[in-house]
Amino acid sequence: MRHYLLGCLVSAALGAGLATWALQGASKSQVQAQEPVLRLAPPADSDPVRGVSANPQAVSPSYLPNPQPVDADPTLSEFTPEERVNIWVYEKANRGVVHIMTKAASGDSFFSLEEPAEGSGSGSVLDQQGHILTNFHVIEGASEIRVTLFDGQSYDASLVGRDTANDVAVLKIDAPRDLLFPIELGDSSALRVGQRVFAIGNPFGLERTLTVGTLSSLNRRLPSRTGRDMKSIIQVDAALNRGNSGGPLLNSRGVLIGMNTAIASSTGENTGVGFSIPVNTVKRVVPQLIDRGRVIRPVIGIASVFESKQGLVVIELVPGGPAERAGLRGFRLMRKKERRGPFVYERQYVDREYADIIVAADGRPVRTGDELMDLVESKKPGDRLTVRVLREGRELDVAIVLGSNDGHGVE
Repeated sequence: MRHYLLGCLVSAALGAGLATWALQGASKSQVQAQEPVLRLAPPADSDPVRGVSANPQAVSPSYLPNPQPVDADPTLSEFTPEERVNIWVYEKANRGVVHIMTKAASGDSFFSLEEPAEGSGSGSVLDQQGHILTNFHVIEGASEIRVTLFDGQSYDASLVGRDTANDVAVLKIDAPRDLLFPIELGDSSALRVGQRVFAIGNPFGLERTLTVGTLSSLNRRLPSRTGRDMKSIIQVDAALNRGNSGGPLLNSRGVLIGMNTAIASSTGENTGVGFSIPVNTVKRVVPQLIDRGRVIRPVIGIASVFESKQGLVVIELVPGGPAERAGLRGFRLMRKKERRGPFVYERQYVDREYADIIVAADGRPVRTGDELMDLVESKKPGDRLTVRVLREGRELDVAIVLGSNDGHGVE
């Protein structure tokens, strides 16, 4: 992606003064055992907006299983099978897409004045309790958040929880249950390159706009706000622009398979290369955000490493963290006294030879910090990770009991 500018789809360019990407937090989320289950209201049997049957078989083209003739709305017979699917997907999902407007105070450094800056994005209704899914960057730095539903009614929203590492946030509004139409969450593990995808959002403030495209690739990586990569990202060619951030990416059955988050562009506008966070990431993160307001992750307690030809040189450990408690070693600060004539001076220097060099973890070679963190994130707090290190010319194993970022262990 070196020839492209990775564009945030939130309407920062619409005058938003929202805070820029900040390095913080930890890496990709790891859900604890027995995490709370996100319960979604079942989809309605029919769509009262158009009277179109919510049975996908009634409008499915021949490439979907057991196609049946259109029987819910005689006027749909005038459309091609492909158009019928487009229409049905939109009618099923559009009422669950919301328009998110934000205001943030942007200060004037000379006159010390504050002026409101506005932003715009999209979101999806998660349940009839008023939980709304969106990107964290859509609402970051906002002092006021308003959510507009399909009927044009707007509600103040509060932030329930955020996961900066995956750019996920959950909001909550106090709206009548009968105006909340949850979008069904699917499964992104079975996605295939070439399948048709649908995006609904609010590009440039144009509410609940549908665009259609193809799933172009899987398992892309995007830089996150924490400095590490978000993994398993979906690439699509459906048109995405400013304001689409946080909106749903749907399959041909109107089921959410991703959350639109970014584009690759040299101009900041759509170029046919868009990116979505897979729904399986969303399903791991959202229950924890609703329950705790944050994601509980395993932590190893290594503050920084240096990638060398031999392995990962441990520079600094988190004081009192899991790695330090296990006996792992980083750089050591040394003091040496020297006499010069009648005076004695104390000199400080860093002993780099004292540091361990990590060459493997749980029997798997590691060459980068990301590879080590991937292994950490595959576990839960309290699990054991065995790292093999080079220390003073010989190899030895160090068993580390992982902590967590919820206070039961040091991050």
